[in-house]
Amino acid sequence: MALHDLRTKIAIALALLLALTAAGGYAALRLPSLFGARHAGPAPIDVSGNIEAHESMLSVTQVQAPIVYLPFDEGARVARGTVLARVDDRLYRRQVDIDQANLDVQLAQVDASRSNLVAVEHSVVSDRFDLSEKRLDASRADVLAAHQAVSQQSSDLARTAERQSAATLAHDVALVAAARNNVALALANVEAARARLRQDETMLSYTELRAPFDGVIAVREAELGQLAGPGVAIMTLDELDHVWLRAYVNEPDIGRIRLGEAVDVRTDAYPSKVYRGRISFVSPQAEFTPKTVETHAERVTLVYRIRIDIDNPTHELLPGMPADASMTPLASGR
Repeated sequence: MALHDLRTKIAIALALLLALTAAGGYAALRLPSLFGARHAGPAPIDVSGNIEAHESMLSVTQVQAPIVYLPFDEGARVARGTVLARVDDRLYRRQVDIDQANLDVQLAQVDASRSNLVAVEHSVVSDRFDLSEKRLDASRADVLAAHQAVSQQSSDLARTAERQSAATLAHDVALVAAARNNVALALANVEAARARLRQDETMLSYTELRAPFDGVIAVREAELGQLAGPGVAIMTLDELDHVWLRAYVNEPDIGRIRLGEAVDVRTDAYPSKVYRGRISFVSPQAEFTPKTVETHAERVTLVYRIRIDIDNPTHELLPGMPADASMTPLASGR
């Protein structure tokens, strides 16, 4: 009897276990349809790289002289056009002064040449009046000589005076042409002097090193008194308002990102802060994974370089800083 009761209890327990298993399977099938199925979205595309920025190594050009003015240290923020350094400019200023004096001389020569031209032009006018009068005198003398009212010698002298007046007119006409050429030459000399002055003023401007853009002085390479010249770095200027992340995307994922796509960027330095960026460049050519870059799928050796632009108004992101970016993939082929 006791054995019979035990078997009965075992049978009931097995039946309950089967019923619970069946109910669990049914619930697993029905609950998603009752409460809405949750489908996990596509895994984000994660890339890693380093922050980069426009960086200019600045030096003076065309001049060579000791540095006499160097007001900024590393870390200083400077606006575009700010004088960052100045070299000894005394020699170049002296040359500009000489050029200005030469220009003044050439301008005075133009005035003198023009005055001479006016004078000889007036002489030509006077010569023409004189020649007209001498021709009349010669004509009267010829008539009087023909009637023997005056001697032939008087007629010959009148004709000689006419020829002398004509020669004087021709001489003064030639002087007018020469005077006009002198004015043109003087004007050309003025232009040459002005060009030389502009050239040396440009050379003088090279003695000042100005910031080509708003930025932060990253490295001060030189000190006061050091000889500066072309190619000798004085300082390095970084443009930090707008930086970018250089990263590499695996070849299978390249079809799932697009230019202009929003990207979330995080750094180890500020792990709780998310920086918003956008993809601004995708390389048209594949390359092998750079040795300095780690990808998530090591078996994939072909990658595409991308650039993610990031606004950086607080200058928290610095060149060389490692960063991670996460992108929501698009459907392939979109």
